[in-house]
Amino acid sequence: MSSQPSTNTNVTAIDAPRRALSARQAATVEGLTEAAMAELSAVGYSALTVRNVAKRAGVAPATAYTYFGSKEHLVAEVFWRRFRSQPAAEPSGSVVDRATGVLSSFALLVADEADLAAACTVAVLADDPDVSVLRERIGTELHRRLLAALGSSATPSVVTTLQYAVSGALLQVGTGHLGYDALPEVLENIAETVLGASR
Repeated sequence: MSSQPSTNTNVTAIDAPRRALSARQAATVEGLTEAAMAELSAVGYSALTVRNVAKRAGVAPATAYTYFGSKEHLVAEVFWRRFRSQPAAEPSGSVVDRATGVLSSFALLVADEADLAAACTVAVLADDPDVSVLRERIGTELHRRLLAALGSSATPSVVTTLQYAVSGALLQVGTGHLGYDALPEVLENIAETVLGASR
């Protein structure tokens, strides 16, 4: 999974990347994302289709495709919504503690949901213009949270390095070379190394 390091603070947090939404449209998108999570649990990512998600949500396939052009787009939206709704940690402890808190909360966002975690690992890396927009939003939000947590220690090189590091760690998880349970310690070591080197 990639957080795509970004310094673009002008990315807007609208619900779907293709359009601004009315209240009714937002409710439709919400229903589709909820149905996507249920469908993932039922059939897994390989069998997931936008058409079947639409059926589960009770909308026409054409309606679903209005908002989501692919299953990758749909799953990436699920991850983005989950991250966006996660409260930012209150800054406390040392700068390493604060950085580790932000990185761990991001990296472990879907760790307890195996089907969703596996799907997000694939979907967020997809070569899809709509997914690319969501990657930018995810990266921008992670960047914002790191800036808030690190304060005066948040130099551009430090923040970018931490974003690349958490992306790399998640790729290791996705390929089976690292377990989610090991991530907090790995990310703490990374934060200590990066922030120590920045002093």
